[in-house]
Amino acid sequence: MPEGTARIDGNTLLLPGGVRVRFMRTLRLPETGTHALPPGLGEFPVRRVEDYADSVPEAWRARGGVMLPVYLREAMWLSFGGSQEPAALQVGVGKVCAISGRPWSARLHRNPQNYVVLPRQPWLDGINSGKGTVRQFVAVPLGLGATVEGQVTGEEVWGGVQLQSFPLNARRLAEWREEQRVRAEQARTAAPPFQAYGAMPAAPMAAPPPPAPGGAPAGGPPRRAAAMGLGVGGSMRQEVYRDDRPADSWAEEPSGRVFVHLVTPPEWRRITGEAPPPSPVDRAAYTRAGLPWFDYYDQDATDTAPPDTLGGVKPVGEWLGDDHEPWQQPSPHQVKPLGDAPGEPVGDGDW
Repeated sequence: MPEGTARIDGNTLLLPGGVRVRFMRTLRLPETGTHALPPGLGEFPVRRVEDYADSVPEAWRARGGVMLPVYLREAMWLSFGGSQEPAALQVGVGKVCAISGRPWSARLHRNPQNYVVLPRQPWLDGINSGKGTVRQFVAVPLGLGATVEGQVTGEEVWGGVQLQSFPLNARRLAEWREEQRVRAEQARTAAPPFQAYGAMPAAPMAAPPPPAPGGAPAGGPPRRAAAMGLGVGGSMRQEVYRDDRPADSWAEEPSGRVFVHLVTPPEWRRITGEAPPPSPVDRAAYTRAGLPWFDYYDQDATDTAPPDTLGGVKPVGEWLGDDHEPWQQPSPHQVKPLGDAPGEPVGDGDW
């Protein structure tokens, strides 16, 4: 994989083909019941590992990629956007596929599907856990056995999040581009004639989904990574859409990949010199304020069946104890229906 295929634009990770991934802060769900999609509460800050080569652990330098700060038991979701052309995106949690539950692979697989399809999949809030549901991504330290990686593989070695994108192959991409050209030509010929005394009505544009829904001094001894991984929290209504393209549609080789390291707030401050984000929002106060939750539905898409390996993953409360933060169910009017580049290159290493 050539270095420099991924970049950062602000706090957005850019992969080849126009794939844009943002890591969103959100409210942590209770570990019982099935809930609406929690809101986005801003982006996690993202930094390149190689910009802090003197203060990151040696293992992180070898893997390259990016890093972001998370609190213990903080929840996150991944927002996908800006994909100019169709793409298949693999999402790993500790090198366990968040869609299939299988070990990380350098190839796409259809049975079981080990990727999401962009731009159809607008976001991913957790692991594929049941018919029309996911279990929320929740940050926990390695070493307790609470991560998805630990429960599925019996080991906690990698932590973090892994992303790998695949474009359409040359033939399918040419067909897709021709379809887009024909549609654009049809739209242009169907446009109303020019109006001499007034502006031409603007063509309607499809609105994108709203952000809804889940150091050591140089030369010092190598530091052990204070690594974090992802476990699971509560269940929410969200589909992981099945790929409806022919199985031979995608390129055999990925066009880009990134290892995302999860850092504790104290380590973030030590490594970067920056203050970490404030602690997560109190979810009961958010709901009492009448702020929105979300529900997304795509009637033309088919859900991907949950794998047994992920269906049996237990929530982090099994390891860390009960969640004592109060829960207040949002009222029906708070649940809103949704739907029917610049920067330095990110280094990639051995992982």
